[in-house]
Amino acid sequence: MYLVITVAVFLILGYFVVDWKRWRDFYPTIQFYIICNLMYNFIFFNHTLWAYNPRAPWLNHTVIDLVFSLIIMPIIIMIYLDHIPAFFKKKLLYWTGWVVLFTVIEYFFQKMDLFIYQNGWGIMRSAMFNGIMFTVLGVHYKRSLAGLLLAIPIIILLLYFHHPSFQDLK
Repeated sequence: MYLVITVAVFLILGYFVVDWKRWRDFYPTIQFYIICNLMYNFIFFNHTLWAYNPRAPWLNHTVIDLVFSLIIMPIIIMIYLDHIPAFFKKKLLYWTGWVVLFTVIEYFFQKMDLFIYQNGWGIMRSAMFNGIMFTVLGVHYKRSLAGLLLAIPIIILLLYFHHPSFQDLK
């Protein structure tokens, strides 16, 4: 039920807040996010760092993650990118607000047992990851190649510190 409510809230939010005339401007960065997220789910399939904990028998991590990746995150990305301030101090405050918001939401989802940490992952690592994610999304939006090149060492570091064994790979 929480997934249906969450999707409904974000669809309503997206309807009123997203500048849908500019969706093509945001589309490459949305694709970038989706590709990176699908790569995470593929590489770490049997060695997850975190997972959604479904509350309904018809749900599983994959369904929830696809809904978040294909519906909720595109709306969030469009809102985030459309409102990035021009001045550094405001930009830093804006970025901090998004990182804190994402981390707090995740904290509450984890406390409600809807989100599970595994293999050394935790809320502090998620907070750091949220900071990295919003930074990379902003960079990718302005300069796609720079965003891609920035993501490569981040992926390598994640694999280095949280690498699955070869047996855990598909």
